[in-house]
Amino acid sequence: MELREELPGDREVVRDVQVQAFGDHGLVVSELVQTLRGTQDALSLVAEASGEVVGHVMFTRSLLDAPRRLVDVQVLSPLGVLPEHQKRGLGTALVRRGLQILAERGVPVVFLEGDPGYYSRLGFVRGDGLGFRKPSLRIPDGAFQALALPSYEPWMTGTLVYAEAFWQHDAVGLRDPNV
Repeated sequence: MELREELPGDREVVRDVQVQAFGDHGLVVSELVQTLRGTQDALSLVAEASGEVVGHVMFTRSLLDAPRRLVDVQVLSPLGVLPEHQKRGLGTALVRRGLQILAERGVPVVFLEGDPGYYSRLGFVRGDGLGFRKPSLRIPDGAFQALALPSYEPWMTGTLVYAEAFWQHDAVGLRDPNV
């Protein structure tokens, strides 16, 4: 397996990975990725197996509204692996490589919405436990997670402010299907 930054020629296959990985929600996720590609400080990594892209993760800049000042942070979203390649450690490897790069870049905190059972293995904890507030009430408390990297300082608390693309694609939290 090879982990590398996404290249322009990978765009269609990354779209296919996200569509397959997210099922019914895949088209929204793939459109979100397309929009996020143009954002400042985005990190997009792919996993290749036998020369084929089989996994993708994206980290993009958002803001932490802290008492002292706004702080540049990153949001991990989305992480997708082709169904036939899942449960082999590809997603974990992609996230770990991304976190390593972000730590080297001096990013203080990475946030995500996701399964605590999966992401806790990578060091993520509930965001509210570190003094962070979620950007939407639609995000389940346990799903709002954060990982403090080496450049994090204790005063960096506050509310996560998602990049506009997440709101544009309605990719924040869970919608109530009964409303």
